[in-house]
Amino acid sequence: MGRAAPVTRSALIPRLSPPEEHHRAIAVKWRASLARERILRKQNGDLLQTQRARSLEFEHRLFNGLQLIVSALLLQCRTATAPVAAQLGIAAGRISAFGRVHRRLQLVDYQDKVEIKRHLQELCDDLADLLFHGQFNKTIVVQSPNCEIPATLALPLGLIVNELITNSVKHAKSDITVRFESITPVSHSISVVDEGPGLPGGFDPADSKGLGMQIVQALVKEIGGELRFLTGINGRGTHVTLTFYLPGFQIPPML
Repeated sequence: MGRAAPVTRSALIPRLSPPEEHHRAIAVKWRASLARERILRKQNGDLLQTQRARSLEFEHRLFNGLQLIVSALLLQCRTATAPVAAQLGIAAGRISAFGRVHRRLQLVDYQDKVEIKRHLQELCDDLADLLFHGQFNKTIVVQSPNCEIPATLALPLGLIVNELITNSVKHAKSDITVRFESITPVSHSISVVDEGPGLPGGFDPADSKGLGMQIVQALVKEIGGELRFLTGINGRGTHVTLTFYLPGFQIPPML
């Protein structure tokens, strides 16, 4: 009798049908794709951590640089004449306040949520020190309930309020009011009100050539908000209101 042929390992493995082979190939590709995605996510996470660290380092160096300038100005005050020392003191105060405003706005970017009343109050206190230095008869009043908003909104809102207040100070000689209101659980408004000379006739923010107003409009567009400019009571003063929704919601189109 002839000798039986040896049984190979491959002969013991059942052959897959073409559909099964196809499904198996897809599963292999899917697992490889998941592995690549995990690697990319880790790389992106590492990159974000590096960028955040560099950003914090930059902010720290900037703040320290401003503080060095303030210290140098105050040291010079000691040997300057009284009028010059007074001006140097004002400059030092403004630089210090600018540093606090900048730092406060940037640090918001590293939080999940922000208590809006506290955020606005601290920001406006720093702006008042910067813009009303020595003018004790002027202030910025904050009116707001206690509520939290996403930090992704708090940063652009702070920048918008900063620009609107700075613009009001140029024209108004009175107190400025910053008012935050909740319209619905997902929609809010923030207003900057002054008692200045009011808006010029035919004012259209879209035609503004000022960099500050262009920044405001770009930030409003970024958060999907709506900005309205109104004249105050008896034609005096300006009332600027920004209406916005929480992320994931949209402002209904105007009819």
